Parts: sequence; C-alpha cells; structure tokens
Amino acid sequence: MRLAHAKRRDDNEREIVEDLRRMGVSVMFGDDVDIICGWRGRSYLFEVKNPKRLFKADGVTFRKGVIKESQTKIRKTWQGHYSIVWDIEMI
Repeated sequence: MRLAHAKRRDDNEREIVEDLRRMGVSVMFGDDVDIICGWRGRSYLFEVKNPKRLFKADGVTFRKGVIKESQTKIRKTWQGHYSIVWDIEMI
C-alpha cells in the first residue's frame, strides 16, 4: 500500500478529514484506501464515497463500478479495520 495522495477525491472527504482531525485523530491519505487513521493506538482504513454516486435508485444497492476491484479485494482480505463510509457518523 502506497501512502500517496490520490488525484481525485470525493467532495465529502475534506469535511470528514477535518472533523477527524478536530477530534484528535491522526489522518494520512492513501492510494489503495482513501484515508488511514490512527486513534488511541489503533489504525483504521476508510474508503470515502460520495453518497450521491454510490447507490442505485433503490438507495441500498451499490452502483456497478463504484466499488473498484481493488477495494473489493481489500474488503475481503484485510484482517484489520476497513470500512466504506460517506459520513463522519459512520466512523
């Protein structure tokens, strides 16, 4: 996993990162995951998605292609904390 800033970020990511930092959470940007957070000796990986583009019309099912193959692989294989979020309340 490279720790590089991706070229395109979802609109809501900045607000989430700002909120996390105000709470004292260490935040780094990743390439394979959007943000890597450190809090009280634990690490958390988060993929930030824009809810406006995330779901099909039913509001529940992810749209095809929104979750990349690499993100699906992380979800299935990562043994630590990894979540797809779109709101600070989900963290």
